[in-house]
Amino acid sequence: MPGSRLLIGPLLRRVVDTRATVWVETSAPAVVTVRTAAGATGSSPTFSAYDHHYALVVVTGLTPDSATEYEVLIDDEVAWPLPGDAFPPSVIRTRAADDGDQPVRLVFGSCRETTQHSTARKLPPDALDAYARRVMAAPEENTLPDLLVLLGDQVYADETSPTVRKLLKRRRRRPKDAPSTQVVSFDEYTKLYLESWRDPEIRWLLSTVPSVMIFDDHEVIDDWNTSQSWRADMREEPWWAERIRSGLASYWVYQHLGNLSPDEIAADPVYAKVVAAEDATGVLHEFGERVDTEADLAHDTERWRAVQYQWSYALDLGRTRLVMLDNRSSRVLLPGSRAMLPPGEWSWFLDQAHGAYDHLVVGTSLPWLLPPGIHHVESWNERLADSGRPWVAALAERMRRAWDLEHWAAFRRSFEALGELFARLGSGDAARTGARVGAGPAYPRPASISVLSGDVHHSYVARARFADRSVKTPVHQLTCSPIHNQVPAGMRPLMTLGWNPGPTTATRALARSAGVRRPLVRWRKLAGPYFGNAVATLTHRGRSAAVVIEGTVKDGTLRPVARQQLSDES
Repeated sequence: MPGSRLLIGPLLRRVVDTRATVWVETSAPAVVTVRTAAGATGSSPTFSAYDHHYALVVVTGLTPDSATEYEVLIDDEVAWPLPGDAFPPSVIRTRAADDGDQPVRLVFGSCRETTQHSTARKLPPDALDAYARRVMAAPEENTLPDLLVLLGDQVYADETSPTVRKLLKRRRRRPKDAPSTQVVSFDEYTKLYLESWRDPEIRWLLSTVPSVMIFDDHEVIDDWNTSQSWRADMREEPWWAERIRSGLASYWVYQHLGNLSPDEIAADPVYAKVVAAEDATGVLHEFGERVDTEADLAHDTERWRAVQYQWSYALDLGRTRLVMLDNRSSRVLLPGSRAMLPPGEWSWFLDQAHGAYDHLVVGTSLPWLLPPGIHHVESWNERLADSGRPWVAALAERMRRAWDLEHWAAFRRSFEALGELFARLGSGDAARTGARVGAGPAYPRPASISVLSGDVHHSYVARARFADRSVKTPVHQLTCSPIHNQVPAGMRPLMTLGWNPGPTTATRALARSAGVRRPLVRWRKLAGPYFGNAVATLTHRGRSAAVVIEGTVKDGTLRPVARQQLSDES
């Protein structure tokens, strides 16, 4: 029947000026066409890999400042909207040609297990489902956001639903082949996306709201790239080589490809090889394997520039700049030199952080600012892991892995560098001229700097404080997690106590006893912590900024749990 060949999608990914990208998965090779009611079109043949078929269609000829319905055709047969679909029409919205005065609305969150887990584990209602239902019920009252920003754990390769586990049970012949409840192959990864993105409300939302994504650990495995010893131990597992290359290749297909603008897609070397191949299985197999191997070269600046595939990316919406950072794949894990980003990618980030914009938004799956009591424990542990006494370093390493001590605080070099960057930007320092001192024009300081994060399964707003009083730009940590998951009840008091002055003083003293210097930045909580399922909306109007975090209630609707004005410059 019509529509039966559209397996997943359409996903509306990027809208840039008068162009848009639409991603689909089909059940067989085909030509995919996207056609709007106003006459804008785009068409692309599918590419094939691992017996699956995908297309990323670039739609051209859109009208600025418009919203137009669209349909998807598979070999000239309408496949979307689905016959008898009761959902509102899918639309592509464009911003004005000169959109500097238009508000920018970013909806964000992380950690979404499939809704099947709600029956298996009795999770609270899915916040993204609830958001989609609200928008569909009253579109005239709920203005669609400019962008949906998903900050990691879009799928769980290591915590699968009952349906996927049944499939895995049929495939696993011997225990050593692979973990019995975790996906390993590319084909098994496709089942995760099929299960998650065919949820009716989510499918409609992703067809209408542009989205960008970045991975966290569960797209591969819990605590991915915690340390050097972790990587060494995982290489000894007989199933790991297939797991890592399949995880990276499937992430590139399902998530990263849509993060790119039409111009970036045309320049992407992997995409060129994939669409040129009759069967791109070998291309993606080699790509996934190579990218993980290259992570071992992350500490070498010159070699990184020569070979490393970069998952981080940046985009502008009006007067807002969003930079999404890879916190997982390319970490520098050498003891004594740990860093969230390798030198070459950090240099790229510095370039992106300088420019003509009003608001800087940094998307990073792991929070930069944790509850202070937890932050100091992670910094203390990193210091001990660098000890010259082997038994101390070994014990600290065991603690790092057992307690998940691998956030920005446990990569202190990067934590401090990010704070120093924000201080320079927020003070209007001369270092903000171009990407380097004395290079390029001077720009005014940003009106706000916001770090969007997830991972920790609770939500909060915190404001950074700098010793340098010349830092006038407000800098905030905005954490929203989970969309659909939950933190174990026993951990909630610890996370709450992490904000308490008493435990914070004690853990700060612990860190200083190991030789950890006082952080260059301090921070305090403005809202939270909230432990339910939630989504958040960051809104920029002119040079003002505000955030709202909304949590689900038992009937599956949303209620505000935090509102915070971040900047109120006129």
